[in-house]
Amino acid sequence: MAKLRVIVSGGGTGGHIYPAMALIKRLKERDMIEDVLYVGTEKGLESKIVKQAGLKFKTIEISGFKRKLTLENVKVMQLFLSSIGKSKKIIKDFKPDIVIGTGGYVSSAIVYAAHSKHIPTVIHEQNTIAGVTNKFLGHFVDRIAIAFKEAQDQFSEKRKIVFTGNPRAQEVVGIKPNDRLSEFGLKPGVPTVMIFGGSRGAAPINKAAISAMEKFSKENYQVLFVTGRVHYDSVIEKIDKKYINSENISVLPYIDNMPEILPDINLIVGRSGATSIAEITALGIPSIFIPSPYVTHDHQTKNAMTVAKNGAAKMIPESDLTDELFFDEINKIMNSDEIQSEMSQASKKIGVPDASDRLIKVLTDLVK
Repeated sequence: MAKLRVIVSGGGTGGHIYPAMALIKRLKERDMIEDVLYVGTEKGLESKIVKQAGLKFKTIEISGFKRKLTLENVKVMQLFLSSIGKSKKIIKDFKPDIVIGTGGYVSSAIVYAAHSKHIPTVIHEQNTIAGVTNKFLGHFVDRIAIAFKEAQDQFSEKRKIVFTGNPRAQEVVGIKPNDRLSEFGLKPGVPTVMIFGGSRGAAPINKAAISAMEKFSKENYQVLFVTGRVHYDSVIEKIDKKYINSENISVLPYIDNMPEILPDINLIVGRSGATSIAEITALGIPSIFIPSPYVTHDHQTKNAMTVAKNGAAKMIPESDLTDELFFDEINKIMNSDEIQSEMSQASKKIGVPDASDRLIKVLTDLVK
């Protein structure tokens, strides 16, 4: 078939942006793109990420609706209507074969505008609980791609739903074990647990990890503790230097290109965002999830429960997290090859290593 002209839109959080970028990367690898345009907002995280990737980038001005009825929603509606007008112009100028939205309110205008101009449209929902934008767009788009089968209950038009998994999974599945752990003062090939609360870090997780340093220093496995840039200085002040300099502990603010080290990790402890789960299950890594209770619709808890019920992870609600429980759960898994093997096998059963190709099939079926 002829190469595609594609518009992709998603923003607000990395959970919406990284799957979009992974899809674009795979389309390029398969030499299926004539041209691609990313539509976002100037203030959103997508502005930085997409520009750094060297992709064509257009912006629209739009904001999300407030969950309560307020006068501010009148302004939001005005912005939405004007952004549809600008989106129609972007579509007219670019002439896409298909438009894909990966979530975040920025995708609402461009996807809706494409629908109104009878251009094939697809949305991708990464979480078990669908976002407001995708729920709205679900009524208009041609296909709804989901990363968790549990998400199908969030949409009324079942005939549109296709299970594809998260494109981020296919991006990491080809990564092989390497010696990057040596960059952080750890030994490649030694069993390693990574504790990571997200790019900004998570104070409750950091607190529990700090309390466990003395116990970790006596174990035969390694600990890679990634605090988040915001918390790093305060964490370092609270840890006895002899543990920081221990041969089996490394404390860092952040790791660039983190997916590269995942094949060398035996256990991941952290939040349960959709992108993290896609990466973890694609590689079959056992995990302990401590979901953030502060995200919209508590979707991290729902994500974690979905993985945990299949035996691929343990879940500790943040309200139940104690220093003792934190260390005990890690220690139990890290000191048992049998538990690690069982969790890894369960994780791989959930993972979708061909997620991008599945989503690409959805696109090509629509534009035939």
